[in-house]
Amino acid sequence: MDAILDSLKTSEARQTPARPSQQEVEDAVRTLLAWTGDNPNREGLLDTPKRVAKAYKELFSGYDADIAEILDRVFEEVEGYQDIVVLKDITFHSHCEHHMVPFVGKAHIAYYPRAGVVGLSKLARLVDAFARRLQTQEAMTAQISMAIEEYLNPRGVAVMVEGEHMCMSMRGIRKAGSTTVTTRFSGVFEKADEQVRFLTLVRD
Repeated sequence: MDAILDSLKTSEARQTPARPSQQEVEDAVRTLLAWTGDNPNREGLLDTPKRVAKAYKELFSGYDADIAEILDRVFEEVEGYQDIVVLKDITFHSHCEHHMVPFVGKAHIAYYPRAGVVGLSKLARLVDAFARRLQTQEAMTAQISMAIEEYLNPRGVAVMVEGEHMCMSMRGIRKAGSTTVTTRFSGVFEKADEQVRFLTLVRD
C-alpha cells in the first residue's frame, strides 16, 4: 500500500536514485547491443543508443507527471449533476516492470462526483501518467483509482483495465491474444448493483 501511495506523488517528492547521464545511458545501450551478439559500431546501430535514450524518455515520462496538477481543476457548474460519469476505452501503452516489455490495452474509469466534475481529458492524462512507467497492471489499476479518490473525493470510483502483455505473447508461454482484466471498486461501487451498472456501461 505504501508503494502505491508513494507513486501518487511527484517525482521530486520520491526518494529515487540520481538519474544517469545521457552518456551513461547510451553506453548501457551499446553494452546491450553487444550482448545480443550484434556490432554496436556497424552503420545501422551507430545512432541507436541516442534514439533509445530519446524513446525511453518519452515512454517513461510518467515519472515526471504531477498528479495533483493533472487533477487540480474541478468544474462545479454542472446543474447539480451527481450521477455516474464514465470514460471508457482509454488506450494506453505501458511496460512490464519484470521484463521491460510492453503491455497495451484500454482503461475504463467511472466515478460519482461529490462537488463537481473533472475535465474528461484529465482522466486520460491520468492513465498516461501511470502507464508511462515500469508497471504491473494490478498496481496501475490501483494507482489510477487511488489518485481519483485522493484528489477528487468522489462518492465512489470504478476502474477496469484490460491489457495484452507482450511478455506472454512475444516470449515465455507465447500465447498471443490473451487479455488480462483488473478492477478496483471503492465507495458506492462496492455495491454489487453499481458494479453491474459500471460493467454494463463499459461493455455496451
